[in-house]
Amino acid sequence: MDSLNRSSARTSSDNQLLIQTLTPSSQAPLLTLAKRIAEAGCNLADARVASLGADTSLTLLATGSWDAVAKLETALAKVARDEDLRLSFYRTGPREHHSHLLPYLIEVISADRPGILVKIIDFFDRRDIVIEQLSSLRYQAMQTGADMFQAQITIGIPAATHIAALRDDFLEFCDGLNLDAIMDPVKF
Repeated sequence: MDSLNRSSARTSSDNQLLIQTLTPSSQAPLLTLAKRIAEAGCNLADARVASLGADTSLTLLATGSWDAVAKLETALAKVARDEDLRLSFYRTGPREHHSHLLPYLIEVISADRPGILVKIIDFFDRRDIVIEQLSSLRYQAMQTGADMFQAQITIGIPAATHIAALRDDFLEFCDGLNLDAIMDPVKF
């Protein structure tokens, strides 16, 4: 854990603990963990819950004073033993702000086939565009029963990038793969 413990000169509210679990959906420990965070004197700064197959994934970010985070670490170790769940946690730091990156939302829908997401990720990676968030799923169309693919991706585009040219390249890329896509600025 020492390599993951990025301690530095921090203010009392900069102490952060990243907590991740994977459990069967019927045993998702969101309430248990939220209570432990509050009881330790920490705040739940960010929470992500996702159902994947028959399981639920939780990613939580707790913040607090150094001693409150230490107390939470002890409580989490006990929760992991008592409730027999897959739990990992480590100290992290505040997210770096990249004011030179413009947030854009990508939405893609198409007939499902292997490798679509890999090709989309590769498109942005080759252009040094950061993927901030990604959510994708496979489903059957209600009307036809066709296997479909959908992805929502939030990217960070360097401010020096010519947006219209990137949009044209992306839409041409999607047309070549027969993907229906949009690329819009994040408006909040």
